[in-house]
Parts: sequence; structure tokens; C-alpha cells
Amino acid sequence: MSVYARVFFLTIAFLLAVDVSAQTFPPANPFMGPPGTSTMHANAASSDATTNPGPGSGQVSIIATNYGAVFPTIMMGSDGLIVAVATKIENRTPYVYLLNPTNLNTLAPPLELIRSTTSELAGGIYSYLDNSNCLVLVNAHGYLQRISHTQASNGSWTLSTNSSVQIGYPDVVGLVPDYQGRVWFATAQGSSTNSGAVVGYYDPTTTNTAAFTLPNGEQIANSISSSPAGVAVASTAALYLFQAGTNDVPVQLWRQSYTNGPGRKPGQLSWGTGATPSFFGPATGYEYLTITDNAAPQENILVFQTSSGTPVGSVPLLTAGVNSGNEDAAIAVGNSIYYPSTYGYPYPKSAENPTNSVPESAPFVGGMQRVDVLTNGTLQTIWTNNTTASAAEPRMSVRDNLIYTVSVDTNTSTYSFITIDPGTGAVLSSTPYGTGWQNNPLQMVSMISPDGVLYQGTESGLIRVQAVPLSSTYAGSFPGLAPNGVGADGLPYLIKYFHGGTNTNSSVTLPTVEMQADRLILTAVVRTNDTNLLWEVQFTTDLASGWTPLTNNPQGILSSHIHGTVPTGCQLRDFAVPQGSDPKKFLRLKVTQP
Repeated sequence: MSVYARVFFLTIAFLLAVDVSAQTFPPANPFMGPPGTSTMHANAASSDATTNPGPGSGQVSIIATNYGAVFPTIMMGSDGLIVAVATKIENRTPYVYLLNPTNLNTLAPPLELIRSTTSELAGGIYSYLDNSNCLVLVNAHGYLQRISHTQASNGSWTLSTNSSVQIGYPDVVGLVPDYQGRVWFATAQGSSTNSGAVVGYYDPTTTNTAAFTLPNGEQIANSISSSPAGVAVASTAALYLFQAGTNDVPVQLWRQSYTNGPGRKPGQLSWGTGATPSFFGPATGYEYLTITDNAAPQENILVFQTSSGTPVGSVPLLTAGVNSGNEDAAIAVGNSIYYPSTYGYPYPKSAENPTNSVPESAPFVGGMQRVDVLTNGTLQTIWTNNTTASAAEPRMSVRDNLIYTVSVDTNTSTYSFITIDPGTGAVLSSTPYGTGWQNNPLQMVSMISPDGVLYQGTESGLIRVQAVPLSSTYAGSFPGLAPNGVGADGLPYLIKYFHGGTNTNSSVTLPTVEMQADRLILTAVVRTNDTNLLWEVQFTTDLASGWTPLTNNPQGILSSHIHGTVPTGCQLRDFAVPQGSDPKKFLRLKVTQP
């Protein structure tokens, strides 16, 4: 077999990023705003993953605000403005904020909502942006509202309620549209002490509200998710999939109970699963659904077939009695799911229901675990990280191939913005930004904007994390020199820079190619601290034909090869393409500076 590898390719034309969305995410919900930024868990499927690039694992700048409010819900519409729902510390009343994405200043007076008397999560915390950039929520009096932001001729902004429809359920803790535009909701509790919570929808076409009551005693303490297959709801006892039926009656497609243990674990908000159900899958993006159970002392990661509810399998979560507990939704994308541990995490007592836990307390250790659904339909743990205490709910950028979160040093209460390699679970970077309760992210999830900025809610406001324009950017390293200029060694300047060079005389390590079993591996030093660079590895079986970008880990995985010293701001990564039945394979690495 002949193998040819072309290891550099230069173009000055704009290069589109690898389009992984069609293979790893469900289709974008047409009744929501931009995928990745229009709801708490990134999209209707609650993937907690995005195709937007994040700040990266290089040097970052972090600015913080103090609004005297907890910011669990941070979103961005197609206009690039931040719409957030936050709860004031002084009176625990939710407010809608419109913020400048650059300096985090308020653009309009915050709009006061109604405080719920039934649940800390009700009253608008779980909300979303629709396809007109309106915030959609159900307030604590049971009104489904759409709140818009408009700018006057003098430049001032206003938040105002466009529409308000009474749906009859004031205790809503989950809200998502289906793919036909119905607005689905879930209540925290039933209408009486013994009745179950309610799942239903408001149909804007008929203006009717439909409802389905869960079995007695079942409550809902997490958000809900949708895909073209239906709407997924996790109660304190079971996982459900619903669709809209005829005569305004929701149809339960299936129900799968899970073990919910003797009580609420420390580091959880409720008795039952702590996870919002997440759709995922390598083909359609929604072949599977995942939650965690609440078995004691060993909790489990559960995966179900979306079409039938049939269990795919379960895998123990981390270590029993140490960090086997979870209150976060999974990162779920492709055939992989990532769950953090919140076991022992010190939530505010006012948010815990019931107030007693089993056991009464536990130290917060943290940890994270990756589980893959293999091609034979079985589950396999790929890695576990038992040392990273994630104080925020992690989010993944598939464009960067990085997991972003906030860690806490439990000895000093120092909070740090960190990145994690999804291929190995290793921490790649850590930047401290503050200490004390004001900087606590309270296991809330971040939002990553299309321009690579990460916004994370804290107990007192929010932080903004952005990659620092370093002196090692191309313009600083090669001042006045065109990227397509060629050095004395015959390498274009942009290629030298991409592989870690800092001047025209830099000697850089070029990529290597080798066969391993049934695949071709390209190992390369890649610059990760310059978000202006666009790059991808491509392959072909015939040099006369077009090139195809890698779609399986397109940004590569951190290499275990011994390859000398890797330059500052760079990583050594492996890129693999299966040989298949092809007699030849050609690889090239394409680098572009727009």
C-alpha cells in the first residue's frame, strides 16, 4: 500500500470551519434562536455542547460584574446581545437583563418578574429565546410570555412584554418548543399533595393548552428537552418521551423508571435524577437519551433508545461514597457523554428539596467521566477524572475540541476558569479569577458566543472570558510580512507560525504520519492560542478528486507521542483517518488566516 502525506497547505481565501453539526447534533429547532446560545443547555436537545469556538486553552482575560444577583440563564440571540434571567439576592425575585456583550453593562432597565412561592426554579429561570430573539417564559402566575427588546431612535433600549397568555400552570420549571412550534412545559409539583407534576403544551395555532398528569408523588426538578422524536421529561422517578396527540392530549410514547435511592444526596437539589435529559447520537443526533439515576451509594449513567425507550445500558458513575452523585445535565454529542460529579457540593440550603440529605453531608471532591456508546451498542467508560472539582456545569465546544468549566480549590475557595481535553480528561489550562462566595458559579452552565467569548453566571453576577490577543499572534511574530512569504527553509511564514514559530528564523517540527493498525495517524504541533487561525485536516483517496475534512474528532486529540518540547501556546495532537478498503490515503493540513 502506498501512503502519501502532504503536511502543509496555504490559502489566503476564507476557510469555513468544519461542519460537525449535521453529524453530531439534532437539526436546529426552527422555533428557537441560534443553536448554542438560545437556551440554558445550549439547544433544544440539551446537549450542553456548541459549534461556537470558545476562548481556547491559551491566555485569557476575565472581567467580572456584581449585580447582586445570581445569573443561571445567559443567552444570546441573532443580534448578538445578551438576554439573561437572574435572581436578586436581596429578595430572590427574578429579573430579565439586557446586557452589552463587550462590557456587561445593562442596556435597558431590568424587567422585574414575579417571584415563585413554590419552586426556586419556577418563574422564568428555565426559558429560551425564540426565532425572533424574544425571551419565552412562564411567570409565577401561569402566564406564557414573550419579552422583546427594542431600540429607540435615540439609542436607548427597552424590555417589554409582547404577549401574555394564561396557560393555568404557575409552577413551571421546564420549557421548550417542539419542532411544530408548540410550547411544552413541565411543572415542579402536582396541583395537590399527592398528585404528580404536569407535563403539557400550549399550541399557538389553536390557542389551547393540553396537559398530562404524572403518577402520584412524581415531581420534576430539571428542565425538559426536545428533538424531532418528541419531548423528553425526567421526573423524580422515571424518564418519559412525549408527543402531541389529537384532541389536545399529550401522548406518552414510553416511560422508563429508574432507581432513585433512599433520598436526596448531598450536592443535589432534589430527590431523584439531577440531570436534564439530553438527546445525542452519531447519526441523527437524537438516537439516544441519557440521564443519571439516584441509586445509592453508587449512582449510574443511563442511556436509552429514543425510539422505543429500550435501555441501551448503564455504567457506574465515578466512585461510590466519594463522588458518585450528579446534579448537572450531561455534555452529550456524537456517541459520547460527559458527566461531572456534584456529590457534596454545598448548594444554598434554600434551594434544596427536601432539606435533609442521605447522608447528611459529604466533602465536595468533584470529578468527571466520559462514556461512549460503541458501534456494537454497548457502553464503555473512556476516562475518569477524579481530581477536578468542577463548581460549574461544563460546556463543550466541538470547534475547539475543549471542555470549559470553573474549578474550585476547596481549601482556599479560589475559583479558576479551566479547559479540559475531552479525549483524555486532562486539565489543559487554569486561570484563577477570584475567591469567596461572590465568584461561586453555583453549578450553573456557561454560554459561548459565536465570536469565541464565554459568559459564566456567578452568585453575584457574571464573568466574561475572552482569549487575550498575545504578542505571539502572527502580526506580532512576523511584523509586516505577508503570511504567504517563504522563509529560508522553504516554509511559508504562516505554516512556521502555526507549528509554533515566533520569527522567520524559527525551526519548527513538521507533522509526521504513520500507520497504526487500520488507520493513518497524522501527528502535528498546532497553535491553540490564536483564535484568528482556521485549520483542518483533510483526506482523499485520489489526488485528482476533492478533499474531505475529518469529521471524527476534527480538531484531533491530545497526543501521547514523545515529540520533544511543544512550543508555548501550542499542543501536540493526533488526527486519525481509517484505511477502510482504500488502497491509498492522502492527508493534508490546511491552515488559513482570514
